[in-house]
Amino acid sequence: MDGGEKKIIIVKKKKGGHGGHHGGSWKVAYADFVTAMMAFFLVMWIMSMDEGVKDLVQGYFSNPIGWRKAFSGGQNPLSSGNAPTNLDIRRAVLLSREYQRAAFEDVAEEIEEGLEASGVTAGIDAAVEIEVTDQGLRIELMETGEGDPFFDRSSAELKPTLARVLGAIAPRLNELTNPIVIEGHTDAMPFANPRPGYTNWELSADRAQAARRVLEASGLGRWRVAEVRGYADRKLKVPDDPYAARNRRISLLLPFEDVTEAEALALLGREAHEVATDTAAAVSEDHVQALREARPGGGH
Repeated sequence: MDGGEKKIIIVKKKKGGHGGHHGGSWKVAYADFVTAMMAFFLVMWIMSMDEGVKDLVQGYFSNPIGWRKAFSGGQNPLSSGNAPTNLDIRRAVLLSREYQRAAFEDVAEEIEEGLEASGVTAGIDAAVEIEVTDQGLRIELMETGEGDPFFDRSSAELKPTLARVLGAIAPRLNELTNPIVIEGHTDAMPFANPRPGYTNWELSADRAQAARRVLEASGLGRWRVAEVRGYADRKLKVPDDPYAARNRRISLLLPFEDVTEAEALALLGREAHEVATDTAAAVSEDHVQALREARPGGGH
């Protein structure tokens, strides 16, 4: 070979087999299928939910920017160009009330279990009634006409029975933040007392004050008591029998707390965010992995 002759170098490139052209195509098709199925089941899941959840999801997706700001604690969405509608605000306030109602129901159950465990209501279980009303959490301590009374007749001095019950309730109430309204009630029996001008009005108010003192002595913060009321016989527990023992009672009311629009919207945004998060988490890890591999450079 002459020195000036150029050497020809041939490079052979090996091509992959037939499967090389289509090795990842099934992943794209599978990812599309999984996405479609996820959307289908998401729609079916939402359709099976109650109206409250539907409203939450609808509100979240109808105004995601404003709701995201409310959820993250950023700028008040009411002052932005994406402010929620009045319907959103009303829905948020109602949701806040439902959250408080659920919390009160848990508290009511805990108080009932605590009273039963302490034994202070032994023999007087019918005299303690705890329920969540339209006003809030109400605890009624009523006489039944059987066993020890809560008060001597025409007296505002608490008997040991009622004092023990109030003492057992006070620590649990002190764990909450709601204000407390203490109410005193009497039956319709004409008041017999030599003191002129002292009626069932004064008696019911004095009994409520006596209950307040016992609660505070048992650990309830003084700042928690918002009002002390005396209703005499104007709010009978048994209207058909004005003289019934159950009309003589002490009521403890923890009203629902009012929330601002911003607080309600933040709660609503958090609820919608949790719904979306739970839905995304429902997709299996296999499906997520398939979606990742379908991306360019995603598979190895």
